[in-house]
Amino acid sequence: MSIQFDQTTQTFHLTAKDTSYIFQIVRDGYLAHVYWGKKVNNYHHSNELRFTDRSFSANPEATDRTFSLDTLPQEYPSFGHSDYRNPAFQVQLENGSTVTDLRYVSHSIYKGKRTLEGLPATYVEQEEEAETIEIILKDQLINLTVILSYTVFEEFDAITRSVRFSNEGETNVKLLKVASANVDFRQSDFDLITLPGAWGRERYISRTNLRPGVQSVESRRGASSHQQNPFMALVSKNTNEEYGEVFAFSFVYSGNFLSSVEVDQFGYSRATMGINPFDFSWLLEPGAEFQAPEVVMVYSAQGLGAMSHTFHRLYRTRLCRGAFRDKLRPILINNWEATYFNFNDDKIREIALCGKNLGMELFVLDDGWFGNRDDDTTSLGDWFIDKRKLPNGLDPLANQIRETGMEFGLWFEPEMISVDSDLYREHPDWCIHVPNRRRSESRQQLILDFSRKEVCDEIISRVSAILESAPITYVKWDMNRHMSEVGSATLPPERQRETAHRYMLGVYRVMDEITSKFPHILFESCSGGGGRFDPGILYYMPQTWTSDNTDAISRLKIQYGTSFVYPTSSMGAHVSAVPNHQVDRITSLDVRGHVAMSGNFGYELDVTELSEDEKTIVSEQVEFYKQIRPVVQYGEFYRLFNPFESNHAAWMFVTDDKSEAVLTYVKVLAEPSDAFIKVRLKGLDPDVNYNIEALGKSFYGDELMHIGINVPLMSGDFKSIMWHVKAK
Repeated sequence: MSIQFDQTTQTFHLTAKDTSYIFQIVRDGYLAHVYWGKKVNNYHHSNELRFTDRSFSANPEATDRTFSLDTLPQEYPSFGHSDYRNPAFQVQLENGSTVTDLRYVSHSIYKGKRTLEGLPATYVEQEEEAETIEIILKDQLINLTVILSYTVFEEFDAITRSVRFSNEGETNVKLLKVASANVDFRQSDFDLITLPGAWGRERYISRTNLRPGVQSVESRRGASSHQQNPFMALVSKNTNEEYGEVFAFSFVYSGNFLSSVEVDQFGYSRATMGINPFDFSWLLEPGAEFQAPEVVMVYSAQGLGAMSHTFHRLYRTRLCRGAFRDKLRPILINNWEATYFNFNDDKIREIALCGKNLGMELFVLDDGWFGNRDDDTTSLGDWFIDKRKLPNGLDPLANQIRETGMEFGLWFEPEMISVDSDLYREHPDWCIHVPNRRRSESRQQLILDFSRKEVCDEIISRVSAILESAPITYVKWDMNRHMSEVGSATLPPERQRETAHRYMLGVYRVMDEITSKFPHILFESCSGGGGRFDPGILYYMPQTWTSDNTDAISRLKIQYGTSFVYPTSSMGAHVSAVPNHQVDRITSLDVRGHVAMSGNFGYELDVTELSEDEKTIVSEQVEFYKQIRPVVQYGEFYRLFNPFESNHAAWMFVTDDKSEAVLTYVKVLAEPSDAFIKVRLKGLDPDVNYNIEALGKSFYGDELMHIGINVPLMSGDFKSIMWHVKAK
């Protein structure tokens, strides 16, 4: 069994493949955290909880000055009864008070895992894959029940947590803060790793020392955002890719979040993750429930590489869903950077046919095909064909492209509305707004109020009508602004601070209905590139446009940081024109191809304008990617050289049976009198002889991994190699 309860000591012991998680009922029903880390077969309280009189730590019971919640490592701490640290949750009663007192009532253990109503979450295909425990806590004074849910994915070596609140009292309760997971560590000698960024610079890596006080990352933008990602890891000081302890948290949610670590006066650290309490509250009426999103917790004793492998396997196979979860993803050509808004059906057919002749498999018609969309100031919401550009409509164009052997895809931005649109003129109150306040625009657009059922229904209808009108097999789902003036025209005053979360629930509902209705369509998420690259969206759409920045050198860091949590099969990566449209850098087709071939591969340029030599290179790249595609999209990923720390980047993919691998190396800038570079491979079978096709040489796995292999001398900036490695 993955979950055991010792009735005598009142101890819960959760065990995954290489992980133990232990907590205990103490005193009068408090739930105390005991241990999370390397798996132990049996726990006999070697690190039992200790109590002593601590000055200025209040005591719930006056007769026992050694016991204070302020010094107790807790599983789900509340506020107001002697714990002065940040609570995991906070509620406000009708009398204005915010004090709560949760105590253990009961628990149940069962095979499998339940779904979270209205929310994305990891899942099981067989009940035997996982085991779940639900702990019922209750505040007896107000009859507020809190159900803590822990699921152990034994073979995946991961533990998920979520929380459900149930108001069983007779008066309203207002939730002010709801975290989904809390872990109290009895140490603080950690580094904190997070993934900050900006548009075009998403998921860079930040690693800092923990210090006394609170350190946090968050989003208040209505989306998980380019600026922060809903992930954090506490790591031991010596941790690198292969060594050291990692305690990682990933939030399966796409809206406002808060991840925080508080180091207290005694050197303990409290890690908390959940919905951002900023500008959030939820009115919980008698009989009502509130389900919080899920946190995935991963422990690794073998460094950051093993942490990423766990996230990749779990998210690729037990978070992503649908027909495309395990399918090879198509090589596409997208017209966006080729034409922007300036195209007609002749130009589209010309690009598609040229792409087909170069071996590509999918054409994607991007922004500008609907309404009167000649720029980004108009027509969002008017999901009707622009007959000026496509006079015969979408269906003939899509069929003509399909007749060449190409699939056909389409861009949407369903969550947005332009002020200059028929939809806005018909329903000006359908956007998120606050009465009598100006409606700030971003990219000259507003956000549809998906907290309202009628708005969601209309968008489902309009998008579905387009998807039914033509043979579409791919959709790029974009979202190009964050929230301001957050409010809903239909919510009462006491529920206005529910708007952002209700919007996210509406987004999930719309995505679920549309993706379920069109299971033959591959959906790719986008938000100005990587502004909503999070586990919540992956539940509905198995891949995400990693960044609007297509520059190969910028992508070294973007894709490296993204790989900490997200599998390669979830990353869209394209070759674009030079000078690059985002950073104006010029790089070779080789390096652009090698970097883009390390994700779901495609092109985003006008292939009709390429020279014959360039077309030959592109054709060779496409053919090469078709050979290595299964290895790249579904192999184990290894980071070799860190572009944040050196002038080089290197990574590789290895199949599960270790019969094939793909190695990529990129040199950024040329240096005078530079050192010779060799790279040590990872993940191979030491006893297997591998052939490196590009070299025409063979080496055993142990030599490649322990000694390494020389990187060829390359003069100039921005140089790369990509080698296919096969067992002989």
